[in-house]
Amino acid sequence: MKIGIVGSGAMGSGIAQVLATAGNKVLLYDSNPVAVEKAGQNLEAQFQKLAEKGKMTFEEAENYFDNIRLSDKLSELKDSELIIEAIIEDLEIKKELFQKLESLVSEDCILATNTSSLSIASIASACQKPERVIGIHFFNPAPLMALVEVIPAVQTDKELILKTKSLVESWKKLPVIAKDTPGFIVNRVARPFYGEAIRILEEGIADCATIDFALTNLGGFRMGPFQLMDFIGHDVNYRVTESVFKEFFYDPKFKPSFTQKRLFEAGYYGRKSGRGFYDYSETEGSATEKSQNAEQIKPNENPELLESIFKRILVMLMNEAADAYFLNIASAEDIDLAMTKGVNYPKGLLQWADEFGLGNLEKELDSLYNYYHEDRYRCSPIIRNYVKQNKNFYD
Repeated sequence: MKIGIVGSGAMGSGIAQVLATAGNKVLLYDSNPVAVEKAGQNLEAQFQKLAEKGKMTFEEAENYFDNIRLSDKLSELKDSELIIEAIIEDLEIKKELFQKLESLVSEDCILATNTSSLSIASIASACQKPERVIGIHFFNPAPLMALVEVIPAVQTDKELILKTKSLVESWKKLPVIAKDTPGFIVNRVARPFYGEAIRILEEGIADCATIDFALTNLGGFRMGPFQLMDFIGHDVNYRVTESVFKEFFYDPKFKPSFTQKRLFEAGYYGRKSGRGFYDYSETEGSATEKSQNAEQIKPNENPELLESIFKRILVMLMNEAADAYFLNIASAEDIDLAMTKGVNYPKGLLQWADEFGLGNLEKELDSLYNYYHEDRYRCSPIIRNYVKQNKNFYD
């Protein structure tokens, strides 16, 4: 299949690597000729590195790289059967691009966006044939992360949904179907992992190291929330939080924090800038070594404190997953698959909720709500319904 990719940054290049490795002919386009040339060099080096590690033969590495062509001319995308856009998260810029693409390609060409939170329907509205537009959201780094969210717009042709799912599977990725709502599955359901952790910090209950330790040590999460935010970058994570809050008509459960906003405003983006919730600036060595040194700040290992922190964040995550299921954002199986394969959670949140006990979950959420009297702690109606019916998410 001939596939065009617009945007040669980390995400666009990663998608190109995935598709080329799956045997597709890929045209990687960027309006900046220097950027696309650099992306080509990086991709060639990446394939060589994989061959040196024994992940593929040197002949395969060469053949896969030969599947990729580079261009700084938009017109060269005209023969594409599928185009995936991976440019800046700006709705108007994306709409303008889709108008240009539609005027170039055949009527059968699928137009896809890799947006992580913008409305697919809005992007599709820029096209004469909006039924050909769909969301195909990869996770960074695309070659390593198995999950791909497939998001049809209200205008998307129904047959295109199944066709896109099959395409994603042919790329050896795991597709999940999500409704076109802010954050889709992962960026919606994951918000409490960050937001509730910051709230605990702001209340003075515990410091960053203690909260991170509670989630990694008791919860089995690979990284704590503050480690992960510093890793993602506050320029990215804060903007997504702000976008989801705005797009959900300012629902208080998605409300951003001033603590993270101030880091964002100061340019303290995390590891990439040398400072975030942790200070990496005076540490020598690789990024991984810096992260490890930051984690060496001694946490408070009081068992009761750690348990209360872990439980509070976990119940908020399970509640958000339940609400996503209640509102038909995705199936229970796809929600759990999204969280385990998209952000490496140790367990699917709805499965976790069943094990935790939905009656216990309801009580914990009601306890938080009764203490704070804030709408962010409201229990999802589906949890109450299932408790009354003595039912689980996986019966």
